Order: sequence, then structure tokens, then C-alpha cells
Amino acid sequence: MLTTTSKETKPLRYSTYALWLLLAVNLINYIDRQVLYAVFPLIKADLQLSDTALGFLGSAFIICYMVSAPLIGWLGDRLSRVRLASLGLAFWSLATAGAGFASSYQALLAARTAVGIGEASFGTVAPSLLSDYFPKEHRARVLSYFYLAIPVGSAFGYLLGGIIGQAVGWHSAFLLVGIPGLILALPLGWLRESPRGGNQETRAICPGAKRRDYIALLTNLSFITNTGAMAAMTFALGGLAQWVPTFLYRLHNLDVARGNALFGAVTVLAGITGTLTGGWLGDRLQQKSRKGYLIVSGWGLLIGAPITVFALLVPSLPACITGILFAEFFLFLNTGPLNTIILCVTRSSMRVMAFAVNIFFIHALGDALSPTVLGWLSDRWGLRTALLIAPLAILIAAALCFLCTRFIERDSEVEAP
Repeated sequence: MLTTTSKETKPLRYSTYALWLLLAVNLINYIDRQVLYAVFPLIKADLQLSDTALGFLGSAFIICYMVSAPLIGWLGDRLSRVRLASLGLAFWSLATAGAGFASSYQALLAARTAVGIGEASFGTVAPSLLSDYFPKEHRARVLSYFYLAIPVGSAFGYLLGGIIGQAVGWHSAFLLVGIPGLILALPLGWLRESPRGGNQETRAICPGAKRRDYIALLTNLSFITNTGAMAAMTFALGGLAQWVPTFLYRLHNLDVARGNALFGAVTVLAGITGTLTGGWLGDRLQQKSRKGYLIVSGWGLLIGAPITVFALLVPSLPACITGILFAEFFLFLNTGPLNTIILCVTRSSMRVMAFAVNIFFIHALGDALSPTVLGWLSDRWGLRTALLIAPLAILIAAALCFLCTRFIERDSEVEAP
């Protein structure tokens, strides 16, 4: 994966182990998150829900996730990050399994809302841990490996949800996918805390950021525009991730199992190739210019938007699936680079909080809104027309990436190792 000298082999081996463990947990994160959307048609039929109510199941999780993130980020800059992550994993796994016992909309809503608390505990601290395990010249590639969990975990969520839901019902789908997280909670809790800033001579737990650091973060134009780009992207991709399986079910007459299998397979292929390509290309261009990560992300989003329109409008199923494949490839190019920008413009003492603030805003302005908004529009205009809002949000994200290139060289100067 990464090369090093023999003298550095032992530290690198442990860092690589930490990466694989955090990647495994992140896979479970996205499986547990996306399994809901795989069984949307089954829940809708069983509980007699409107599309608006159905979409709010996804929005409620995201709202809880984003509201929890700032508090957990503040704790993560002061307490053990691995313990926070381990407790969060156990909590969200229990909540996921708990959804399998829900007999009403209110009970299912409560269980899915609780999942957001646990996932916020992991999502805010894991990128900070990884940034301290590896040197900064490898950060985009390392985060690209970590964020492979988005397409792969999402695909497994669709596949498992579709197959289990079709065979034995949506309750069983939640019960079965909640178990693996409980198994990994212990090894995650035993993971050694990486020294903050990557400095082996510092304590594993540092005092945390000062108030002036947070003020500086919220006036950092690179952080603000990068977060805006990620919010617009999250609005689009969050809405599409939740509604495309239902789109294939309604518009292309695929059953739940086949529709989720197709969408999951395409997401794995496009997500892996797009995420890894974006991380590799971003690191290469970043060596030549501090705008490298943003250029890769901006062009990927710009190319992906019209392909998304094509995929939604074309009447042929093979053409639709092909369009989804290429759209996802270009959209996933930004995964590693845009997250790495956060590391480039923040100090090591406050990176957990920086990710927490980023998580709050990208979800508050993104997929906390889009599932319910798209469901509401679908009830009025039809699902295909509602989904056409997503490409517009993708274009806004591209524009903000290019705007961020105006500030990144100056704001990168604040970075600490």
C-alpha cells in the first residue's frame, strides 16, 4: 500500500493495521446507514407511508448525526479518540438492530435517529486519527482508502438489505446487519491512540484547541468554501443514494432484490475506481500546486452533473445503469481530496472539531434536507422530476471548489504537521 524504509517498518505496520481496522468499521458504518434505503419500498407498503414520511426516516438520522457531531468533536480534541469511536460503534450497532424490533413508524424513527449519535462518535474522530498515523504527503491516498467504505459499504447495505428484505422481511435486515459492529467494538477500543500531529514525542492526549482556534476556523475562507462544496455535494448524493433504488423499482420495474443488487454492483465498481483515482491524482497534482485537490474535485463534479441528468432521463435500463456507473465514478473523485483539504487548513490540535463542524454543516445543508425534500417533491411531481434537482446541486459544488482555489494557498500556511 505504502512504502517505507526497514527502520520504519514496525510503525508503518501498526499504522496499516489501524487503517484496515478503521476501514472495516467505516464499512459497517455505511452498511448500517444504507440498509434503510434498500428496504424503502417494503417499509412503505408495510407501514402505509407517504414518500415524505419515508424520506424523513433518513433525514432524522442525519439531523441527529449533525447535531451530535460538534459536542463529540469538542470531546474528541480532549479525550481518547479511540474510546469515543468504540463506544459510538457499539451504540449505533445496538440501535440498528433495535430497528428490527420496530412495529410502528414512531419506533422505527426513534431507532434510526439513535443511530446518528453513534455514527457521529466515529465519523468525527477517525479522519483525525488517520492523519496522525501517516505522513501528510500520503493523506489523500490514506483517506481515499478509508472512504472506500462509502461505495463499498453502501453497496453491501443495498445488497444485504435487498436480499434479506426480499427473503424474510425488512425487520430481519436491520437485525442481521447490526451484529458485526458489536464484534468490532472491542478491537477498536484497544487500538493505540496516535500522537496528535504525528509527533512521537508528544503525549497521546493533548489539551485541545483554544477558543481563538475555533474563531479562526470559522473565518477561514478555504474551510468555509470547501465545506460549502461538500454540503452541496452531500445534498445531491445523499438524496440520490436514498431514492435511486426506489427509482429503479418504480420507473424501471425492478424488484427490491434485483434493483438493489444492480445499484450496489455499480456503486462498488464506480466508487472504488473513482475514490482511488481521485486520491492518487489529487496527491500527484498537489505536489505541483496547493490547488491540486480542488482541481480534481471541481472537474469531477463538473463532468458528473450532466451524466447524472442523462441517467435519470434515459428510458432504457442498460443506458440508465451505464449512466449511473460513469456519474458515480466522476462524483467519487472528490472523496479523498475534499476531506484532505480540511487537514491542510487546520491545526492538529483541533482537527476533530474541524471535522465535527464540517459534518454539522454539510449534513445540515445537505442530506438532512434532501431526502425529505425529494420525497415531498416526489409526492407532487413524481420521483424522476424530483431527482433532477440533484445535478443542479452538483454544479454548485463544482463552482465552490473552483472558488476555493482562490484562498487555499494562503490558508494552507496555518497547517501544523
